Amino acid sequence: MDSEGASGLESLPREILLQILSKLPLSSLRTLAQDPHVVDNLFENLSTEDIQCLIFRYDYPIKNQFSFVDFGAIYIEEEIKANKIQTPYRDSVHELDVVSSCNGLLCLSDSINNGLYVYNPFNQDYRQLPETIHYTERRFQVFVFGFLPTTKEYKVVNIIYYSNYEDRKGHPFGHWAMPKSDVQIFSSEDSSSSWRSLGHTSYYLDEKPAQVLVNGRIHWETFLHRYCRHRNIISFGIEDEQFRKISTPESLVLGNWDSIALRRCCLSVVLNHLGGEKLEIWAMKEYEVESSWVKEFNIESFFVPKGLKQEADQLIASFKIAKRVNFIRVLSVLRNGKILLDYKCRALVVYDPITESFDEVRFQGMPNWYETVVHVGNFNQIDSLIGM
Repeated sequence: MDSEGASGLESLPREILLQILSKLPLSSLRTLAQDPHVVDNLFENLSTEDIQCLIFRYDYPIKNQFSFVDFGAIYIEEEIKANKIQTPYRDSVHELDVVSSCNGLLCLSDSINNGLYVYNPFNQDYRQLPETIHYTERRFQVFVFGFLPTTKEYKVVNIIYYSNYEDRKGHPFGHWAMPKSDVQIFSSEDSSSSWRSLGHTSYYLDEKPAQVLVNGRIHWETFLHRYCRHRNIISFGIEDEQFRKISTPESLVLGNWDSIALRRCCLSVVLNHLGGEKLEIWAMKEYEVESSWVKEFNIESFFVPKGLKQEADQLIASFKIAKRVNFIRVLSVLRNGKILLDYKCRALVVYDPITESFDEVRFQGMPNWYETVVHVGNFNQIDSLIGM
């Protein structure tokens, strides 16, 4: 877009202009935002609008690749081409994982170099966070990324689990011991730009990226092990920095649900039976009220999308993506009441609970394996959000 085009836009009344821009897809807004005249004068107000999209991350044929489609592409029958996203840090990062999407930003981790990044995929702005405390006996880490609207504060939490040899002393071979832990936190409002420790946690949390933000609290599930055969939902307050257990009815405990989701601002859980042949979606209608849990959906028809029938090439390069998620994952409940499902990072499917029908959603230029993230985009510079 040239200067004359930008001037034409600026001559419109601001209210009319914002109405026009709010109806444009994110792919068009990204192109428009490259014009400095438009960015400086117009996107200041538009950046707070909810601009939703699907972001895909994949490692084949080149590692750490990103692309996206506007959320509206889900409703279009023809195959829309996915838009590539440039990643300026790609050459310096080895094994990239998406921690979470929050308020227009992605939190990314480099599991090889123990690095953490905050990244805006729509203006390519990113920052590497300071290094956390390193444990030589580290077993795995659980990352949390959240935003507190009242203070405009971002927080990253790093829960490090490391070997607990002391509790295994004197026990026969094979005795399981709860790993030790250290909870570290980084705040965008901390002038020291450093991590601080909150001590340990008694909860053994799953490292899979299934975080859900409800009522200012991040939620995820506990890890299954030989002495605990059912999962619990644990929350962490972005403001009070405290862990709490969420009560669930006995039917959910016995059902051994395997993932959590967000259903129209309600905390939800998904029960996956018989390898995906039956799904149940439960929602907590009133937050932290156990009696408010209700079963909202039963998905009983078994459906095999074309994406799962394709030959599993790229298996080695994509194994890490696939093992981080469940067989079927609920991504979103759409505005028309249909449900967007992810099948083992190989296919996207829309389920209609009224007709009990399935429709596979395909996009041009996508590999056989990819990780999908529901993202609300903006064009804010990270410097204005995270003081580093």
